[in-house]
This record gives sequence, structure tokens and C-alpha cells, in this order.
Amino acid sequence: MTVSQPAFNASNSIIVRLNIDNKIGMLASVTKTISEMGGVVGAIDLVQPEAGVLVRDISIFTHDPDHSDQIVTAIKNLPGVEFINFSDRTFLVHLGGKISIRNRIPVKTRDDLSMAYTPGVARICMDIYEDPEDAYKLTIKGNTVAVISDGTAVLGLGDIGPKAAMPVMEGKAMLFKEFANIDAWPICLDTTDTEEIIRTVKAIAPGFGAINLEDISAPRCFEIERRLREELDIPVFHDDQHGTAVVTTAALINALKFVDKKVEDIKVVVSGAGAAGTACSKMILQLGVKNLIGCDSKGAIHPKRNDLNSSKRWFADSTNPNQDSGTLKDVIAGADVFVGVSAPNVINQEDVKCMAKDPIVFAMSNPDPEISPDEALPVVAVMATGRSDYPNQINNVLCFPGIFRGALDCQASTINEEMKLATAHAIAGTVKESHLCADYIIPSVFDSSVAPKIAKAVREAAIKTGVARRKKSSQQRFS
Repeated sequence: MTVSQPAFNASNSIIVRLNIDNKIGMLASVTKTISEMGGVVGAIDLVQPEAGVLVRDISIFTHDPDHSDQIVTAIKNLPGVEFINFSDRTFLVHLGGKISIRNRIPVKTRDDLSMAYTPGVARICMDIYEDPEDAYKLTIKGNTVAVISDGTAVLGLGDIGPKAAMPVMEGKAMLFKEFANIDAWPICLDTTDTEEIIRTVKAIAPGFGAINLEDISAPRCFEIERRLREELDIPVFHDDQHGTAVVTTAALINALKFVDKKVEDIKVVVSGAGAAGTACSKMILQLGVKNLIGCDSKGAIHPKRNDLNSSKRWFADSTNPNQDSGTLKDVIAGADVFVGVSAPNVINQEDVKCMAKDPIVFAMSNPDPEISPDEALPVVAVMATGRSDYPNQINNVLCFPGIFRGALDCQASTINEEMKLATAHAIAGTVKESHLCADYIIPSVFDSSVAPKIAKAVREAAIKTGVARRKKSSQQRFS
């Protein structure tokens, strides 16, 4: 089995500050050592000249923190070079947190103060008291999302707790602002009790236009989302489930166009029966797939298994029409599509060779996928991962900013299945059919046209299905 090497990217980069003897060839000696140690030199900046030396900052791309330490050790051993310090660029980005609050209006005079605060604000309070819907236009509620986590399923790190989850939630808030001009607040709860989480979210909901649940472990996440959707009158969206499902479905729409297969004719195998796997499977069925088989660590899920929890029972009741049994490697034979949201290296090239003609493989486990792209690419028609260092990155950031933008703009009471499917088609439609190819079935996360198209599709679906309070589409807040 081919094992891919760790990728170079900015998240594993450092800056070293060095006093380097001001002699010909000294800088070249440093860069040569970095290269020999497997690092990649980025920017080289002159900080200042001093007597007989030059103080330089050198940016270095590495594989991981251990690799960084090895490079630093090698530099320290160079003659004519004094090591001063080094900084991890990712840690520098996080110093002091990644977001802040900023006033929209100045408070510089007594007039400013009297209108923004007392006594003028009392009139606004009474207006909202008499007509609570005015909170959408007279407070931040109409453009604000709460990003809520209990820290139990953070990225691939697992249960690391609410404090350690904060950097992820801050990052999510940044993406809301960057891609959809939505003000989002990271809220990490110091409880894993389902009822307490539900009570807490309901208690803070009046100040928000929507709720984004994030990184809450299964199966609790299903109950928390279901109850909050039932008991609140604002959208509640668990992105780990539905965001993954939406973007996966969008990618599948275009992959099937590329290989010229019809959705109703294909066999899909899904590896992973947790939050993401369940949501992906439900949406793929909604797209029109008839033959889908879900697999967990014990193999295919079918009605005769007696070890299934409630969420896996859904697979047994709603999928696998031929009641296939066996391991993942057994049921992948003849499959047109493999969707992985499970664990690294659960299939290999021989398994892919057993799939149907022109196989489509979405291996989305992060950071290490279900099969190495380098191993799969020679035998697949289309390959997608959750990684940014390969083509066709299936990333939730493609959908959630636009979904929430559309839902907030029409003051939707929920985000329903029609709105999610409209989002998938909007994302897929961003890629022109004439541009479709094996390496381009999904737009870039930096494609600025994606979020507005999603927002429009979401508003239209919300209005059509009767969940929109506001039916005018002029309230767009893209910057």
C-alpha cells in the first residue's frame, strides 16, 4: 500500500530569527541545511544589520511540529549562525484570539450617546416589546449566528472539551464573516448533558437569528438538533451533519455528470454511520439514489443485525434494499460510488478495482483519508477528499455561509430539506458543464460567486416551502 507523505502547508510553518555572520555564502549555508532537512524555505527577511552579522527572519514550511524541531536543531549546530528564537506561524495567528467586536456607529458625542444608549434606546426597547419581530431590524438578531459546541467531537481530535474547542469555533465565526458578512459568536458550553445543552441554547436564542451546532458527538447531536428544531422558531443547523451532506451531494451531482451515470442506476457505499454518514446518506437518497449501503466498523448495516443503535437502525430500515451483508470490502464490489466519512485507510487500490466501471471515490476522513489519493488516482474516474492539498476538496465552508445568509435574509424559521437540496444544486451549478473534469467537480472555497448563489436558492426554497417570514429578497448583506 502506498502511504502519502505529509503535505507542506502554512499550518505547519515556522519563522526562525537568526544572527548570521555577514560573510559570503553564510545565508546559502543556512538555506542548504533547511533543504537537506526536508524543509521548504519561504520568505527571507532582513530584520536589521548589526556589527559583523545580519539579523534575518526565515519562514520555513515543514511537515509537522517534530519536523520543525529537527530543522531548528540542525540550524543551531551551524557555525557562524546564532539562533535567537522561532515562532510557529499558526500559533502567532491565534495570539489574542482571531475575532473581535467592532462598533458600527461612532460614540463620540453626547448626541451619539443619547441615541445609541440612554435615554433614546428605551424607545427602541418598547418598540420591540410591542412588536417582537422588530428585533430583526432594530438589533443584531437579523444578522447574527451562535456557533455552539460542547467540544466532544472537534475535528479529528475527539472529545477535547469546551476550552480547547474555542479556536475552531472562532475560526468558524471568521468564515461566516468572510464569506457571507454574518456576525457569528463562538459559544462553548461546559456541559455534555443533552437536556442542559438544549435548555441553554433555548435561553440564549432570543439574541440570535440562527443557531449553528458544531462538533457535538453522535448520537447526542441528533437529539439536540431535533429538539431545538422543534422548540425554537429560528433555524438550527448541525453543520457536521448537513454541511458535509450538502457539499458531498453537490460533488456527486457533478461527478455523475462527468462519468455519464444516472443517479437512479448507481450503487453507493457509505463508510461511516455517525452524524456525517447518516446525513450524507439521507441526502443522497433524497437526490434519487435507490441502492445505498451504509457500513460501520463491523461491516454492512442490514436488518438482521442486533447491535444497532437508533441512528444505525435508520440505515437498516431505509437503505440496503438487497440486504447485503459482509465487510466493507465485500459490499464495495460493483459499487459506482464510495463515500468515506469514517477512518483512515479502510480500503485500498484492490478494493477500488473491484468497483464498477469509472468509480467515484470520495474519501473525506481528515487529515488521513479512507484511501490515499496517490494510491486511488490511477484507478478512479473521480477522486475527492476533505484535504486542501488535492483537487476536489469537499469542505463545509462551501455551503454554510450561503445557507445561513439566505435563511437570515428571509428570516426563515428553519432550514428544511428543500433548502439543503437547493444548496447542493446551487453549488453544483457553479461549475459549468463545459468545465467539468476529473479534477474539477466542485468549486473552490474561495470562489466568491458561490455564497450569493446559495443564498438566493435558499431564499427561494424557503419562500416556496412556507418557512420564510420575509419574502422580499432585497435584504442582502454581502460586502
